[in-house]
Amino acid sequence: MKYVINDYGYYLKREKGLSENTLSAYLRDLEQYRLFLEKYHNITKVHKIEKKHIEAYLRTLKRKNLSSKSMSRKLTSIKGFHQFLVIEKETDDNVSLTIEMPKVEKSLPEVLSIEDVVKIINQLKGDDPLTLRNIALLELIYGSGLRVSELLNLQIADVHLTAGYVRVTGKGNKEREVPLGDISIIALRKYLSNGRQLLVKMKTADLFLNVNGKKLSRQGFFKILKKIAQEAGVTKEVSPHTLRHSFATHLLEAGVDLRTLQELLGHEDISTTQIYTHISQKHIKDAYLSSHPRAKENI
Repeated sequence: MKYVINDYGYYLKREKGLSENTLSAYLRDLEQYRLFLEKYHNITKVHKIEKKHIEAYLRTLKRKNLSSKSMSRKLTSIKGFHQFLVIEKETDDNVSLTIEMPKVEKSLPEVLSIEDVVKIINQLKGDDPLTLRNIALLELIYGSGLRVSELLNLQIADVHLTAGYVRVTGKGNKEREVPLGDISIIALRKYLSNGRQLLVKMKTADLFLNVNGKKLSRQGFFKILKKIAQEAGVTKEVSPHTLRHSFATHLLEAGVDLRTLQELLGHEDISTTQIYTHISQKHIKDAYLSSHPRAKENI
């Protein structure tokens, strides 16, 4: 079964274009599933798996008091795997097809106030390379609502300052153009002119670099953000995703419509965006530039 799971991982990466983090989570779920089947049911071949075995596994997870969100993700991994088995003719039937997904309550994630966001960004003062990089990071992730993976995977060629947008690659390798506010453009110009060139140690197209001249990691950015927030006196838990959620919430509060927000966030399905709320429609870039609290230099 291990070889089939590896094949599925290759399929998810090449055919579905999943990010490394999502792919790792799926494969981790399936490895736990495989070990359960082998240990408790002596199953090592995929064609021997029955619906009852999946149900037994789910009962085991429930006894471990897993949240409905975690249960849902693990079952999504299993369902996708069994669908793959049918596609590849490893099995005749999808034994997971009639198993219902657990109900997951969607709640609005914790967000920061505009004042807290400004306090975090204003904590950064100076013109040394790392400070200029950190200002550009924060202005961009909050100013454009990027996912942390989209932010850190940016290449220099993705940044179009004169035209006022960045081209990002989101989930499923889907590209979209995200508008930049004036303050984000200024921060990026300063970083590119006076910061990045002093961090570069070898030839690289990555936009955001660490002190060693290599691509800044998720863990590195998380630590940077946490430290800045603490120094700014912000008591709420702050993560890159918190800034993305704050971006979305602040735009909605300013009157941006749900379809516009869906485009900005790169959500494939508007139901994902609906955790924020419903509002009237506006044109995407005009709405962004007129509504976002840091879109204009004079705000």
